Amino acid sequence: MGVTRLKRKEKRNRAIATNKVNGIKVLTRKPVIKKVDVQELLKAAAAK
Repeated sequence: MGVTRLKRKEKRNRAIATNKVNGIKVLTRKPVIKKVDVQELLKAAAAK
């Protein structure tokens, strides 16, 4: 008897793996939040 492939399961497993990888890529793509000095922003706004 020959080996049969479970095509639906294979497709689902690949989709799950692809979604995980894409999720990680999205999370690492976000820029790092820099610390903002509110007082400096207020001074700059007042100077204008």
